[in-house]
Order: sequence, then structure tokens, then C-alpha cells
Amino acid sequence: QVQVVESGGGLVQPGGSLRLSCAHSGTFFGFYIMAWYRQAPGKQRELVAAVTSGGITNYADFVKGRFTISRDNTENTMYLQMNSLKPEDTAVYYCKYNYRALDYWGQGTQVTVSS
Repeated sequence: QVQVVESGGGLVQPGGSLRLSCAHSGTFFGFYIMAWYRQAPGKQRELVAAVTSGGITNYADFVKGRFTISRDNTENTMYLQMNSLKPEDTAVYYCKYNYRALDYWGQGTQVTVSS
């Protein structure tokens, strides 16, 4: 069973930055997709950003220019650098790996943007 663990959430003031990390315990060969989602209270989970094993990235419009997704294949880790944070970015952030038609989710990490 592949384990996925996020870290790096916390409380930050509007305009601040946070870096989320996500590590997995699996060994992936070939094509796979890594992604960050978020879910705010009372709302559906939504895609924030994704990156393929080949390095192609995709961002939701509401984070373009502010968030950056990256990966370190040697350490089985991906990151989400979040800058210029807004109160509406407050949510539980989840990472997910999609490999051979299976999804592996982390447990989520809380990000709160408030003064």
C-alpha cells in the first residue's frame, strides 16, 4: 500500500507564503500524475495544480501566478509553493498521486489565511 503524507500547513497572514510538501512511499515507473487539491468548509474538493512525471504543469485559474507546483523525483516528493495568500485560500490541502489508474491520497494539511 502506498502511503502519502502532506506537511507544511499552518496559519499565515494575508499576503504571506507557505510551502507544502507531499511524500509518497511507492515506486512509480513510467507515467504518473501528481496533484494538489483543496477543500474549504461547505465546498467541494477542487483541483489546485498538477504536474505529470514528464514535468507538464496545470494550474487552476484562481492560483495562477501565485502558486507553483514542483517535484523531486529522487526523493519521491512534490511541493506546492504558495505566495500572496488570500483568506479565500483557506482550506484543507490534499495531495494525490495517480499511477496506473489508481489514486493515492494524503490525509490533508490545514492552511488558514487570516490576520
